[in-house]
Amino acid sequence: EIITIYNVEKTFGDRSLVEVELVTGRTHQIRVHFSHRGTPVAGDAVYGNPKKTYGLEGQCLHAAVLGFIHPITKEYLEFSSDLPDYFKEFLRRIK
Repeated sequence: EIITIYNVEKTFGDRSLVEVELVTGRTHQIRVHFSHRGTPVAGDAVYGNPKKTYGLEGQCLHAAVLGFIHPITKEYLEFSSDLPDYFKEFLRRIK
């Protein structure tokens, strides 16, 4: 079973900014689940519409926070990262 939990943070017309939590983890899980719902990730030419990449340099899919238990030290590690500039610019344009 593959589980993806999401919450719509903001809506911009027919697009939404969502926060996603992966309960399980599989390759391309977020992209596949959202594409299956008919709401592909903006800029995803594989699981979305390759003709609708919105001129993006990449997909609007970003891990703001990643955390895991180190397999050797058993220490919990957490890393955070700001949105890439192209993602910020896309949000500015659709507002």
